[in-house]
This record gives sequence, C-alpha cells and structure tokens, in this order.
Amino acid sequence: MILELKQIQKSFEQPRSGTIQVLNNINFSVDAGETVAITGHSGSGKTTLLSLIAGLDLPDTGQILLDGENLCQMKENQLARFRALKIGMIFQQFHLMPHLTARENISLPLEILKQDDIRRRVDEMLEKVGLTDRQHHVPAQLSGGENQRVAIARALIITPKLLLADEPTGNLDIQTGNKIAALLFDLVEKENKTLIMVTHNLVLADQCQQVWKLEQGSLG
Repeated sequence: MILELKQIQKSFEQPRSGTIQVLNNINFSVDAGETVAITGHSGSGKTTLLSLIAGLDLPDTGQILLDGENLCQMKENQLARFRALKIGMIFQQFHLMPHLTARENISLPLEILKQDDIRRRVDEMLEKVGLTDRQHHVPAQLSGGENQRVAIARALIITPKLLLADEPTGNLDIQTGNKIAALLFDLVEKENKTLIMVTHNLVLADQCQQVWKLEQGSLG
C-alpha cells in the first residue's frame, strides 16, 4: 500500500453561508502501481481531495499516509521537501514557467532538489514524451498538447512515488486529449507509477483500474 486516507473531514468557512462541509469521512487506500480515477460533478470536492493528498492543504481531522509517513504531522518545511521528492503533479492549465524552455521547465524540479546527472535524465525524459526537437521552445511557442507533454515530463522527472493529475486533458481538444491520455497511461505503466486522476471525463476514468465517485462529500 502506497497511500491511505483515514476518516478525512474538510470544511470551509463562507462569509454568508457559514461552514460548508466539503469532504465527510473519506477512507480509502491505493496500492503501489495502481491507477485510480476520482469523478464527480463540479464543486463536489474532487480538487480539494487532490490538494489534501498532495499536501497542499490539511484536513480538519484524519490522517493521510503516503509511503508510510503521515503528511498531517509534518511541519511545513518537511512537507514541502517530502512533496518535492515523492509527488508529481499534472494540472489542467499546465502551470509551466512561461519564460523557461521546455527543457528548463522539465529540469527545474531536479535543480531545486540539487540532483545529479540532470542533463542525461532530462534528455531521456524529452525522448519519452516526444519533445526532443521542441526542447528549446518556451510554452507560448508550443501547442496545448506539447505543453501538457512538458508538464507530464516535469511531474515524472523526479521519479515520484505518487502521480496526481487534475483534469489533465480538460484544456485540450478531444483528439489531442486522447493522445495525451494514451501517453500518460503508457508512461505510468512502463515506469510502474501510482496514479490518482481527477476527471469529469468518464471515458478517461474508465481507463483506470479503479473509479470512485465523489458525491455530497462522500466517496463511493
């Protein structure tokens, strides 16, 4: 088991409506190498749940155990380093640095962590995502599909224990989205990565080994 959530509760305070309960007693576990899709309508709490798993936010109560360590008990500096080493993230809006080339965006996590052999590792990753000939282009010079390939490469370059994807094809046309999905699942399988994907696309969700639906704060 690589990830376990125990009795997770999360609420937010709204100025006019008071306390909004977003997640209610969430419990689940994920085995290493497993692919999981979390579906649900807009506003159901999918992105909130993914943020908690990523350690970007903390639950009101409960435990989040990743690779045997409890994220909820870590100090902020510990959590930031743990997240940088163990979790790769892919977003709908890519979140690339606009002034950096594809190569520089991919290498950035390794440089921040002061890793070794950066050039070789980036060369290999560029080849895996088919961007060797586009490596010196900045995001504005790349297509949406190419930018998402850069984002996938950046997430995988740290060899994370867990890969999180938030609507990874949501900003792409259907044809490009299908190609990106195929690339993502191919890389996940070849590198034996654990994937948790938030998506409203049921066709995409069905490609995962498990599909969970988040509804009214509960997972089923």
